[in-house]
Amino acid sequence: MSRIGKKHIDIPAGVTVDFKDGVVTVKGKLGELKQEINCKDVLVKIDGSVINVERANENKQTRAYHGLYRQLIANMVSGVVTPFTRTLIVAGVGYKCAVTGNKLVMNIGYSKPVEYTVPDGITITCPDPLTIVVSGMSKEFVGEVAAQIKSKRPVEPYHGYGLHYSDEVVLRKEAKTAGKK
Repeated sequence: MSRIGKKHIDIPAGVTVDFKDGVVTVKGKLGELKQEINCKDVLVKIDGSVINVERANENKQTRAYHGLYRQLIANMVSGVVTPFTRTLIVAGVGYKCAVTGNKLVMNIGYSKPVEYTVPDGITITCPDPLTIVVSGMSKEFVGEVAAQIKSKRPVEPYHGYGLHYSDEVVLRKEAKTAGKK
C-alpha cells in the first residue's frame, strides 16, 4: 500500500487546481504549473479544497505512479505559493561568484570566468560572494538548475575546493604522507 499516494492534498486559499485531458494545471500567486499524467490507471479527483489521487488497479507500475504523481501534484501546489530554494556553497581560495543581469558569473579556478545564463522561471541570487541561492516554483527545475551549476566545478576531495550544496557533507580524503614506513 502506498502511504504517500493515500494522503490527500489540501489546496490553500488563492490556488486553483484543474484536471482535464490527463493534465493537472495549478495556478497561484507565483504563476502556473502543468503536469501531464501519463498513466490512465491513476485518477485525480478534486473535491472543493482537497485533491485525492487514486489508482484503478494494484499493478506494480500503477502503484509506483500513484505515489509519484501525488507527490508531483503536492510539490506543484506548494510551489505556486512559496518558491523552492537550493543553496550552493563556493569553496576555494580566490573563488567568488556574482549575478550580473541574467548571467551568473563564477570565478572558480579556471583561467576565465564561467558564465551561466539564468533560465526563465528561475531566480539566482548571491547574498555573498561564496553563496549561490537558486529559487523558483518548480521543485524539479530548481534542482536541475542547481545541479547544472554544481557540475561546473565538482568538489575536489583533498582540499574541498569546488561547488557543493549547503546541506551536503563533503567527504575528505587524507593526503599522502612521505617518509613513513
